[in-house]
Amino acid sequence: MSWITRVRNALPFSPKRETPDNLWIKCPACSEMLFVKEYEDNLSVCPRCEHHGRIGADARLAQLMDAGFEILPAPKVKEDPLKFRDSKKYTDRIKAARAANPHPDALTNAAGSIGGRKAVVGVQEFAFMGGSMGMAVGDAFLAGVQRALKDKCAYIAVTAAGGARMQEGILSLMQMPRTTVAISQLRAAGLPYIVVLTDPTTGGVTASYAMLGDVQIAEPGALIGFAGQRVIQDTIREKLPEGFQRAEYLHDHGMVDMVVHRRDLKDTLTATLDYLTAARAA
Repeated sequence: MSWITRVRNALPFSPKRETPDNLWIKCPACSEMLFVKEYEDNLSVCPRCEHHGRIGADARLAQLMDAGFEILPAPKVKEDPLKFRDSKKYTDRIKAARAANPHPDALTNAAGSIGGRKAVVGVQEFAFMGGSMGMAVGDAFLAGVQRALKDKCAYIAVTAAGGARMQEGILSLMQMPRTTVAISQLRAAGLPYIVVLTDPTTGGVTASYAMLGDVQIAEPGALIGFAGQRVIQDTIREKLPEGFQRAEYLHDHGMVDMVVHRRDLKDTLTATLDYLTAARAA
């Protein structure tokens, strides 16, 4: 034992204070260390670089909807219809995702109001298997649309997905036409369908209900596209422009109607609902 160790052990030093591991979060864009409480109070937006962090369905609904909204029950679908297995059983992946998330699958609907305007909102949870679109997501989308038809109000889809769920094969791809038909029912009834595109929205979700809104709103910096950037570059053998597939680029090229900061999103949806409702009534 060295003399330093003997002296240190003899002195009445206070024990090292334990610090919780969840007090700080690192911004993935600028690497700034942020106090979690302040970050969440700022709607999970970095106060330094304005990077919009990914948030869960419950947080999203609380930010967008008025108090007192109702979470709608998730439809029951046949699980693992193909008895799929890769490195794990599909059923095991679903169980793990449900253990880590508050809702039974990647799309959750809620009925209530936004700024006093009646609406049904469906939010995709990227943390649930990458927000992937399978039969449960398709049925939940249809259930949300049916509730909007019943309540004679708008349906708002907040998308966040890596695409279709490969473990369900062609059955996941069939959700693309199913959701498209549901949107046509809304239009036939004269009800608004609004899409809020968040980071990331890709694959079969982009190729179906994510790009069929009467109004397309995107969060700043959101990745929005079908195929990945490297796949496109390898296919066309050209370097893609800076910011390709980001919300601002798509807005400049007419694929997105507006890019709205998270703090302004609820007010923007309220104004949009007013406009679309008045236009259809006229």
